[in-house]
Amino acid sequence: MRQTHADGYADGYLDFAANRAGHLFRSACLLTSGDTHLAEDLVQETLGRMYVVWGRTSKIDNPAGYAQTVLVRVFLSHQRRRSNRERPIADLPDVMGEAGVDSTLRLTLLDALGRLAPKDRAVLVLRYWEDRSIEETAYVMRATSSSVRTRSVRALAKLRELLGGTLAEFAAN
Repeated sequence: MRQTHADGYADGYLDFAANRAGHLFRSACLLTSGDTHLAEDLVQETLGRMYVVWGRTSKIDNPAGYAQTVLVRVFLSHQRRRSNRERPIADLPDVMGEAGVDSTLRLTLLDALGRLAPKDRAVLVLRYWEDRSIEETAYVMRATSSSVRTRSVRALAKLRELLGGTLAEFAAN
């Protein structure tokens, strides 16, 4: 049986999606402050948009980086929508954590990230989780390099203020 162009197109996309979905999900969880359901929706939307442009990936130098850009833009778009009025509940349901992972520290950090403005969260995730340059972050967020620098400094200061001595307590354990 002969493989058609459409089969190769789908196979290439499926390989890409399988390899990048986990990384996209982790980034989305940080962007959404631990809201795994919203993170799944954002990843699904991102992968859907990537499928549409997949035939043009030869024009995209870095499909993985492009997918991260799409993810952040989908997140920021979601935050701007008026229909986005859902709020997480204060008490998290009992969820079994991973062995050896400090869930208290993770929850504290996610809570602090959740208190930041969406654009501040996006800057911190791109700069410090994704290890992107200021210029790359500015491109993804459709902002200037100086606004990324300013937002980064202010977001880190706010994060330090929110965490106070808490982070040092958890890190010492």
